Amino acid sequence: MESDRLESPVAIKGIERELICPACKELFTHPLILPCQHNICHKCVKEILFAFEDSFADGGSESSNQSSPRIRISASSMDRIDRINRSASQRRSFGCRGRKRNSLTPRSTLFPCPSCQRDIDLGERGINGLFRNFTLETIVERYRQAARAAIAIMCDFCKPPPQESTKSCMDCSASYCNECFKIHHPWGTVKAQHEYVGPTTNFRPKEKLSKDIEYLISKESQVKAHITQLDLLLKETECNSERAKQEASQSFEKLYHVLEEKKYAALRAIETSKNIRLEKLQTQVEEYQGLLENNGLVGYAQEVLKETDPSCFVQTAKQLHVRIQKATESLKSFRPAAETTFEDFVVDTAKQEDILGDLSFHSNGLEIPEINEEQCRMYNKALISWECPEKTDSADIYVLEYHKLNKEEESVTWQKTEVCGKSKVLSDLDDDSSYAFRVRGYKGSICSPWSREVILRTPPAPVFSFLFDDKCGYNNEHLQLNPRRTSVESRAGFPLLLGSERLQVGCYTTLDYIIGDTGIAKGKHFWAFSVESYSYLVKVGVVPSNKIQKLFHNTHDVTSPRYEQDSGHDSGSEDAFFDSSQPCTLVTLGMKKFFIPATPAAPKDPASRILPLPSCLGICLDCDRGRVGFYDAGRMKCLYECEVDCSGLMYPAFALMGGAAVHLEEAVTAKHREYHDDI
Repeated sequence: MESDRLESPVAIKGIERELICPACKELFTHPLILPCQHNICHKCVKEILFAFEDSFADGGSESSNQSSPRIRISASSMDRIDRINRSASQRRSFGCRGRKRNSLTPRSTLFPCPSCQRDIDLGERGINGLFRNFTLETIVERYRQAARAAIAIMCDFCKPPPQESTKSCMDCSASYCNECFKIHHPWGTVKAQHEYVGPTTNFRPKEKLSKDIEYLISKESQVKAHITQLDLLLKETECNSERAKQEASQSFEKLYHVLEEKKYAALRAIETSKNIRLEKLQTQVEEYQGLLENNGLVGYAQEVLKETDPSCFVQTAKQLHVRIQKATESLKSFRPAAETTFEDFVVDTAKQEDILGDLSFHSNGLEIPEINEEQCRMYNKALISWECPEKTDSADIYVLEYHKLNKEEESVTWQKTEVCGKSKVLSDLDDDSSYAFRVRGYKGSICSPWSREVILRTPPAPVFSFLFDDKCGYNNEHLQLNPRRTSVESRAGFPLLLGSERLQVGCYTTLDYIIGDTGIAKGKHFWAFSVESYSYLVKVGVVPSNKIQKLFHNTHDVTSPRYEQDSGHDSGSEDAFFDSSQPCTLVTLGMKKFFIPATPAAPKDPASRILPLPSCLGICLDCDRGRVGFYDAGRMKCLYECEVDCSGLMYPAFALMGGAAVHLEEAVTAKHREYHDDI
């Protein structure tokens, strides 16, 4: 039963129509059960019955249709009332004994049910014989309480369950019951002076609003001064904009004049050439017309033949013969006297159109950005970085343009991208290609001139990603990996100190090898790395999987050239020999030098085989062609290339001796620039 009394308001809300009286259309008040098992309010029953009694007393006049304001009786109900009245009159006329009339019993025992629209006989006792529906009354009361709770404003400070609030404090923006209000607003304190109203959820910040209004009123003179200043700025803006429009119009008018002059000169040149050509062609037409019979030269020659005086004939015929001979030659090799095409007069405006397309407002205050080649990177993606000479950021946005260098293309099509910062990562570039880059800054409609174009080259092949392998042959006594396995360092340590007793005859030590954790089976791949400048000896290259075991178990010691008595110098060049017996293909680095192996095709002069060590090196392995190349990764220039056996899986290989360190190049990501700035 307890659970029945605790039904949720949602469940009660669903039966709301069952709790409405069919007569007054409101919630039941003291509901009674009719013999037809329908319910009706106690007051509604009395009002309807008294309406019947009044109707009978008035003889069924129109005024009898006036029912209680609380009851809304339909026309059909009124018809039933009249029918009941007529039935009662008939019973009286036939001598039927009527019931005793009192305040609760109408003269008729029939009652029109508002629910089923039937006439119900209430019996001898009438309304007194109806039972009260206590169950329905309890449900209605629970519904009333749930409805009040749904709209009631509860106290914000009561312990659960909270009481319904009786007032709300506008200064505290909270609602209180009587007890909590007394506790939080004791007499004699500042809170006792707070403004409170009836329960509400609409708290107006009246105390703060009043202060703000007072502050604005006190600053009225300052506001008026600002308004005056703004009015002046409005007028100044109007004047300056008109002046800027006039100057821009004058600039475009100058361009119009230049174009008009160029247009007039071009059209005049075309017209002059046309007239000359037409004159030549017309003369040629007249000459050929003279060759026709009875026309021109032929007619004149025919008249000369009629001359009978030999001396006159000879004198004229000689000159005429020359003219006829020329005409005859022209017939044999006919060629128009002038060209009909005007290809030499085509105006090429492609460059001018590009310039006009970039036409915008230039400002001396907007700096020209410069692309920083040292901070730019071309790896798996391209990172293009730039800066302003004065290290300021006066531009709101930058526009980076780039295009692929292609000698076969006559016209250049720049690709454009807008950048909010001072760097951009591009991922749509082709491998083994050169690109030109330029950048300019924009501030509103004002832009800076283009920066100097910078040419950068992409890697010769897709970038191959791997980490140093810390398991296969890794010597943790001599080598040290960083936690991410992207850097390896070799330290001389105790093994070198223990071997120092042999310094008089040379110091001997071995190379410590380490490989990548991923192999290459086919295709063309590129990876890059950097070698610390203090590194004494480093070898880099590739090793096939079937020779890895031989690599790590090679007992052949490498003699340090620095302490070799027969060396004669300490350049380390003796390490730059080509040894075909080695299980892998490696080149030697060290002491800030790159040593080209001494192959038959290499230069004979040892000095020409020693190059400065680039800040970043790269290796390109082409398994399909069986070749490996060693690159200056900063310029993507190949320093040395040789054949390599790619019959098995190929692994990146590194060897370190003495103090040395190698760092794998990190891939360029969209967040690379931000990460670099944080570092």
